[in-house]
Amino acid sequence: MAEEKRRAKLERLRDLTERELADELRKQRERLFALRRENVTRQLQNTAAIPETKKEIARILTLMRERTAGKEGA
Repeated sequence: MAEEKRRAKLERLRDLTERELADELRKQRERLFALRRENVTRQLQNTAAIPETKKEIARILTLMRERTAGKEGA
């Protein structure tokens, strides 16, 4: 079940353009900032959201690097 969700997220990210990926990266970084702020002020209920968001950021950065490496290699 969790594997299917991860694959669906990855496929959704792969379908995005470079600009959309950059926008998604910005949104995820803003979300991470907000989650960390909530955690510090003891308002965060789901502490697992922080590592999930970090992984999402890593996925986006990986896709961006793959695309950049693909262009340079061509």
